[in-house]
Amino acid sequence: MDVLRVLAQGSRMSLLKLILGRRLANEEYVERKIGAFEGVPAMGLDGLGSASYGPEAAMTVLIPLGAAGTASIHIVMLPILALLVILYVSYRQTIRAYPSNGGAYTVSKANLGTNASLLAASALMIDYVLNVAVGISAGVGALTSAIPALHPYTLALCLAILVLVTIMNLRGTMDAGRAWALPTYLFVASLALILAIGVYKTIMAGGEPPPVVPPPSSPRPTEVISIWLLLRSFAAGCTAMTGVEAVSNGVSAFREPVVTRAHRTLGAICVILGLLLGGITYLVRSYGVTAMDQTQDGYQSILSQLAGAVIGRGPFYYVAIASVLCILCLSANTSFVDFPRVCRLVASDDFLPRPFAAVGRRLVFSVGILYLAGAAGLLLIAFGGITDRLIPLFAIGAFLTFTMSQLGMVVHWRGELQRARTEREQRQHRASLAINAIGMATTGIALAIILVAKFVEGAWITLLVIPCVLFLLRTVKRYYVELDAQMRTEARLDLRDAHPPIVLVVTETWNRLTDRALQFALRLSPDVIAVHLMKLGGPDVREQRRLLRQRWSEHVEQPARIAGHRPPPLVLLEAHYRRIAGPLLQFLAQVEKDNRGRAIAVLIPEIVKEHWWQYLLHGQRARRLRAALLRYGGSHIVVINIPWYLEEPHIEQGLEQEEISAPLAETVTKR
Repeated sequence: MDVLRVLAQGSRMSLLKLILGRRLANEEYVERKIGAFEGVPAMGLDGLGSASYGPEAAMTVLIPLGAAGTASIHIVMLPILALLVILYVSYRQTIRAYPSNGGAYTVSKANLGTNASLLAASALMIDYVLNVAVGISAGVGALTSAIPALHPYTLALCLAILVLVTIMNLRGTMDAGRAWALPTYLFVASLALILAIGVYKTIMAGGEPPPVVPPPSSPRPTEVISIWLLLRSFAAGCTAMTGVEAVSNGVSAFREPVVTRAHRTLGAICVILGLLLGGITYLVRSYGVTAMDQTQDGYQSILSQLAGAVIGRGPFYYVAIASVLCILCLSANTSFVDFPRVCRLVASDDFLPRPFAAVGRRLVFSVGILYLAGAAGLLLIAFGGITDRLIPLFAIGAFLTFTMSQLGMVVHWRGELQRARTEREQRQHRASLAINAIGMATTGIALAIILVAKFVEGAWITLLVIPCVLFLLRTVKRYYVELDAQMRTEARLDLRDAHPPIVLVVTETWNRLTDRALQFALRLSPDVIAVHLMKLGGPDVREQRRLLRQRWSEHVEQPARIAGHRPPPLVLLEAHYRRIAGPLLQFLAQVEKDNRGRAIAVLIPEIVKEHWWQYLLHGQRARRLRAALLRYGGSHIVVINIPWYLEEPHIEQGLEQEEISAPLAETVTKR
C-alpha cells in the first residue's frame, strides 16, 4: 500500500470515531464489565437523584397546607423509608436467585408466564423513558433555581443534556460510569456535608436553627390536612424509589464475582439514598422550607432553599447546587444502562425488533439507547421540560414492576420450598418467601395508592400507554412468527431446475458502464435483454430510435456474434411520465408470463458516490428503480447492482475502515 495514502488515511479521523471512540472487538467485552465503584454512578444515579425531586414532589402536594405541610412531611417520608428497606432486602434475594439477570422481565417470565413478563417489560420500559425526562427536567430546575436568568431556556437545556448523556452511553457503560463518578461522589459528599452541618446546627439550637438565608415564607393555607392529601403526597414521594430495581436489571454488566459486586452496589445506593431522604426530611421541618411552583419566576428547589438556609449563598453553595444539577441530569444514565438491556431480552424473544438485541460499535445495545433518547426527547418537548408536569406519570411503571418482580419471586420460592430436601433448606426458603411476600404486599399497596391518587392528575396516560405497548409487542411477535413460518424449510436444496436466468440490463444512456453491465450479463446467461429508457418529446424521436438501433447493431450485436454469444435484443421503453419503473414492471410482468418458472435478473448500472456532494450532482434514478423492483418485482426477480467507481477502492483501505482484528487483517493482506 502507498505510504502517502496510508498517512493520509490515518490523518482523517471520522467524526463518529472522534465522538464515540474506536470500534471495540468482541474479545474486549469482559474488560468492559464494571465493578461497584463504576456501578454506583452507572446504575445508582436514578435512585440518588430522586433524593432531590422525591421529597420535593411530596411537599408540592402539601403546598395548600402552608406551614402545616412542612410540619407533616415526616408522616409521608417515614413509610417511604420503610419501603426502601423492604425493597433492598427483596432485591438482594432476587439478585442471588437470578445472577445472570434478575430484572422483572426475567423473573416474571420464569415464574408467571409470558403475559406477565410482557406486562412487566412494558411498565419498565415506560418508567425508564419517564425517568430520563423527569431526571433531566429536575436537574435543569435545580440550575434555574441557582441562575434564574436561565429559566426561559429550560427546554433547550433539557435537550442539550439529553444529547450529552446519549453520546456518553453510546461510548459504553464503563466510559459513562467513570465519567459520571466525579459528579456522583461530589454530590454525595457535598449534600452529606450540608445535611451534617444542618443536623448539627439544629441540635445545637434546640430544634429551631436560624437560617443563613431565610427560605421564602410559607403560603397561606387553603386546605386542611386530610388522609387523602397525605396519600397523594405519599404517591408523589414514591418517585424517590425509582431506580432501586436498576441493579437487578443490569447484573450482567458486573465483573466476577457478579453477585457480590451487585450486592455491594445495591447496598451503597440504598444506604446513601436512605440517609439523604432522612436528612432532607428532618431539616426541611427544622428550617421551615416549603415547596414552590416550578412554572413561576423566582422558583427555588427544596435543596436550593435548604442549602442556602444551612450554609448561605457562598462558593460552597454553588458547588453543591452544581453537583445536584449534575446528579439530576445524569440520573437519566440509569435508564440508558438498563433500558437497552431490557429491550435486548425482550427482542431475544422476538417481542421487539431484532436490532434491539444487536451489539453496537462500543459493545452496547445502541438501538435501545437511541430509541430511549428519542422517546425521552419527545416527552420533554411535549411537557415543556417541567418536572411537576411529568411527575404524575412517573412511579406507576416502577411500582408495577416492583410488584410483578416480588410476585414472581414468591412463586419462585414456593417452588424451591417444594423441592427442598433438608430442614435447613426449607427454613431458608420460608424466610426468603416471607421477605418477598412482604415486598409484594407493600409495593402492591403503594401501587394502588399511586394509581388512585395520581389518576386524575395524569396517571391515566400511563395506564393508557401500557396496553398500547403490550399490543405493539404482540404485533412484533406475530410478524416474526409469520416470517419464520415462511422461511423455515426441511427440504433439501432442489437443483433440478437450475437454468440460467433471463438477464435484463437497464440503462438510460449508453456508455462504458453500460458496456460493463452487458459483459457481465453475457457471462451469466445466454438470454440477455437490454432495456433502454426513451425520453419522449420533440420531432426527432424516430431519428433517435434509428440511431440507437444502428449503434446497437454495430457496437453490440456484431461483437456478440464474433464472440460466439447470442446477440441480446434491444427493447426501447417509452416513459411518458419520465419514470422507468412503471414501464419496466409492465415489461417484466410480460417476460415472467412468457417464461414461467424462470428467474429474471435485473442489472442496474450505478455510479458509486464517494463524497456527500456527489449525491447532489447525480440523480437517484438507480436507487428509486431498485426500490421499486424490490417492492413490486416478486420472488422471481433478482436485482443486481453493477457499480462504477470514479476512484478505484482498495481492499486494504476497506479493511482499515472496518477496523477488523489484526490476525484477520494479516491473513487477508497475505492472500
